[in-house]
This record gives sequence, C-alpha cells and structure tokens, in this order.
Amino acid sequence: MASRRPDSFDGLGYRGRDDPLYGASYPVRSAGASAELHHHWVTTPPDIPGSRNLHPGERTPLHDEPLGEPGGPGDVHGWDAPQPGLPPAEQLNRFAGFGIGLVSLFTENVLSHPCIVFRRQCQVNYHARCYHLTPFSAMAVMYSISKAQGVKALWKGMGSTFIVHGITLGAEGIISEFTPLPRELPHRWGCKQLAGHLLLKGLTAVVALPFYCASLIETVQSDIVRDESSSGLLDCVREGVARLLGVGAPHSHRLLPLGFLLLPAALHAVLRYVIATSVQRVALWLHQRGRKQRVDPSNPLDAYFPELAAAWAGSLVADVAVFPLETALHRLGLQGTRTIIDATDGAVAVGNGGSPLVLPVNTQYDGFSDCLHAIRRKEGGASFYRGFGALAAQYALHGALLAAARTLLRLLLLDAKA
Repeated sequence: MASRRPDSFDGLGYRGRDDPLYGASYPVRSAGASAELHHHWVTTPPDIPGSRNLHPGERTPLHDEPLGEPGGPGDVHGWDAPQPGLPPAEQLNRFAGFGIGLVSLFTENVLSHPCIVFRRQCQVNYHARCYHLTPFSAMAVMYSISKAQGVKALWKGMGSTFIVHGITLGAEGIISEFTPLPRELPHRWGCKQLAGHLLLKGLTAVVALPFYCASLIETVQSDIVRDESSSGLLDCVREGVARLLGVGAPHSHRLLPLGFLLLPAALHAVLRYVIATSVQRVALWLHQRGRKQRVDPSNPLDAYFPELAAAWAGSLVADVAVFPLETALHRLGLQGTRTIIDATDGAVAVGNGGSPLVLPVNTQYDGFSDCLHAIRRKEGGASFYRGFGALAAQYALHGALLAAARTLLRLLLLDAKA
C-alpha cells in the first residue's frame, strides 16, 4: 500500500500528493492552524456529485454559503438541516436572469421575424403605392399575406438569419484573434483602440456580406414561386459562396459586383453599432442618475432590466437612424437576382385561382450614390422609410414582452418575500 503524507485525512476529504486526485478543488489546511480548520473552496470547475468524501447526511456546500463544522459558528443549523421550500436568492436571481434573457432573445430573433420580412419587402418594392409608415397598415397587409399563403410565409428565411449571425460572430472572433484589433473596448480606451474596434466591426460586415445578400433573398422571395423541394437550411451558405465566387445560377447583367456593396455594408454596420452603443450607455447613465435609491445587485429588477431596456432603446434609435441607408443597401443587394416578392399593397385576386399578386424586382442602379439620388428624385424622401410601420410594430412587441416579463418577475419576488 502506498504511504500517505501526514496531511491526508480521508474522512474530511483531504488527499496527499501521491493521490491521483491531489490538487483538485478540495479544502486545504492552513499552516499553523491547530484546532480550527480554514476551508477554501474553488467555484470552478463546477461541483461534481461524489467528488468529495462526505459523511452520511452531509451535502456539498455552495460557494456562497458560510462554511464551518456542522453546528459551529459558520453553520448554525448544520449542513443536514432541512432546506426551505423557496429557492435561495442567488438561485432565484440566476433563474430570473436566464428567463429574462431568453424572452428577449426569443422575441428579437423569432417573434419579430415576420416584421423583418415585411419591412424588407417594403424597402425593395418601389412599385408599391402604400409606404406603410404606420404599424396599423403594415399589420393589416401582413395578416392578408399570412391568410392567403399560410403562417409560414412570414417566417421564411429565419434559418438563414441565424446562419448570418453565426458567421458574423465567428468572423469577428477570428479576425480579432489574428489581428491586434480589439473585440471589446476596455474601461479606459483611446482613439487608437476605438478606431481598431470600429475597423473590426466594418471588416466583419464585409466578410458576412455575401451571406447577408443570400439571406436577404430568402426573406423577401415569395412563397408562391419558391421551390420547397430544392430549398434547404444551408442554401444561404451555398448561395453566399456562389455570389462571392461569381458562379452558380446565371443572374441578370444588372447584378452588381460585391465591390460596389462593401462601403455601404461597412458603413451601415459601423453606424448602427456606434449609435446603438452610445444610446445604450446614455440610457444607463440616466437611469443610474435618476434613481433615488442605490442599485441592489441582488435584485433581478436592478440587475437585468436596466441593461435590457437600454439595449432595446439603443437598437430602436439605431435602426431608425440607419433606416434610409438600409433601404439603399437592400435594393443594391437584391438588384439583378431575379427575385419575385409579394405585393405589399395587399393580396389581390388574380384570375380564378385567387392568388395574391407578386412582383419582380427590376432596379437599375449604378451604385450606392446613384441609388440614393434615384430614390429621392423619383419616389420622394418618404420612400427611404418604406416599411417603417413594421419596424415600429417589431419594437412595440419587444418592449411589451419585456414589460410583461418585468411585471411577472416583480410579482414572483413579492410572493417570495411574503
């Protein structure tokens, strides 16, 4: 049998240097302590049941609990005392944070997708007589389209949007890993760090541009002309690579090279990020300044909702500010792709079948500046905000669900305190 060092006590969970599990996150004995044992626990890696030698009836202490001998000053009731029926405050806070973040993420990327689809269709439909500047007209036409084609007609292209998000995050991480461009700004940053950070955002948008154009086609293409048998989840990646290499299905001669879209895409991404981040920080500063009481980090209402509300406000202001730029970018990205969209003026009966009217996108812009001048000259300044009502409906839905989640959490906290 292997000899054990004097500091190995199996009953209390101590292990010697010759033990295979020596060095793991176990309590160690402080030097010079004769009667009292000082316990030090490491919170990571996570606790594995059965990894410590505990006496019958004992449980592994949590990292936020005072440790000591059962019945001692550090544990008044002992480790084997019955636990209360309600979860502890830390567990409730983590559950609340996870639930609130999940609601916000689900609303932003799933429930709001029909508004994104209809907004993009309005932006590229220069034939439409109605601009849908209010959410009331937008919701009415969205309902007519879903009634004529089915509910899935408004959720088309949702998988490709997630793929674009993943490509964007992956490209940002890879570029920041192999270049000195910072992915996150430190607390005290300088002009050089800010320029590098914004350059990273612009380069990321440029890398994801061909896949963004492919996702744009999937979201605005009408389900009437869509071939379900040939469509797949990874079509966005395949079409993006084909657009990048200039291969694949033949397009119209009006298809713009990606070089014409690099500047608008980078400018749109950088401006949106700068506006959203600035508004978010200002909103948080105003919230902290206007509070009469100190912020309680243990309260989920103070820990999560101010940041979510500030992020919601920042995204809203940014999307409103860059809406004209987004309209021009979408029209340039769709030009020459032979895309057929739904009629955003409403479902129109055609012939005996009663099919809704669809329209082809046949624009002839020479570039970014020509697109801006043509829209202002031929369609008017209000045409830059085609589909703005869908954007308003999107953020109204997001804000309403955040308010509902905050009210529900407040009621749960009141019940827990009672």
